[in-house]
Amino acid sequence: MIYRTLGKTGLSVTQLGYGTMGLRGPNTWGVRVVEDDAAERFLNLVLDSGINFLDTAPDYGVAEERIGRAISSRRSEYYLATKCGCAYIQHEDHIEIQHEWRPDVVQRNLETSLKRMQTDYVDLLQFHGGDAESLQQAGLIDQLLRFRDEGLVRHIGISTKLDDLPDLLALNVFETFQVAYSCLNPVHHDMITEAAEAGAGIIIRGGIAHGGPDAEIQRPALNDVWTEAKLEELLTDGMTRAELILRYTLSHPHCDTAIVGTCNEVHLQENVAAAAKGALPDDLIQEIRQRVAAL
Repeated sequence: MIYRTLGKTGLSVTQLGYGTMGLRGPNTWGVRVVEDDAAERFLNLVLDSGINFLDTAPDYGVAEERIGRAISSRRSEYYLATKCGCAYIQHEDHIEIQHEWRPDVVQRNLETSLKRMQTDYVDLLQFHGGDAESLQQAGLIDQLLRFRDEGLVRHIGISTKLDDLPDLLALNVFETFQVAYSCLNPVHHDMITEAAEAGAGIIIRGGIAHGGPDAEIQRPALNDVWTEAKLEELLTDGMTRAELILRYTLSHPHCDTAIVGTCNEVHLQENVAAAAKGALPDDLIQEIRQRVAAL
């Protein structure tokens, strides 16, 4: 495993992290459902594979509960990141996702997450979206700072997007930023650098672009980038599409950890093997970047 220091947090995280959305279980969304026993085996396999950074959220169905049941006894082996601002509604057959920036919602999220995951603290609490003005006006940033002072949270961050990132960065309070990034979706490339140079840790979501053209659930917009940029031509012997995409993401000099979600043991093993190979060669990175930028 390749380790990186997550910004100024001092946390030494594996550059390949694990996103737990796929462990959300039934009555949520999508067609893929993982049973409890399979989820427990998989979470232990993630840790056995050497991954030490897990990202989750209160509105990921039963993911937090499964973390608590399956691996709370191994709490010293991993860093745990979750989110707040999640005012979801669990209906009989699905979850209605919505975010509200109110102190009572944030307080309830943290209390529920700690109970579900059977832990006394989380290593990182992130706002699940939100803009700088709304979070400040509601007093939520001060609330997270109080959580940190109380030891319930070790570090604070935010999962965000390009439009909101500059103003959030200007607050000079968040220790980490989570953003989407891959060679098929490179819009955050420069802002990642700006945030990292300001001292923030960078968490990448979407770093394998859902597997690219080989994804179980196809995403035409991403596939179009792959096809139109003719990235297939750049695969070397034995390199899969997913490996090229993931290693490109990990090649960003400021990618501290990329939280790749899967519930497929073979895919997990492939991701671990790809991450262990490290960054792509510089000339290949430049060729990919130029081809995508030309679209």
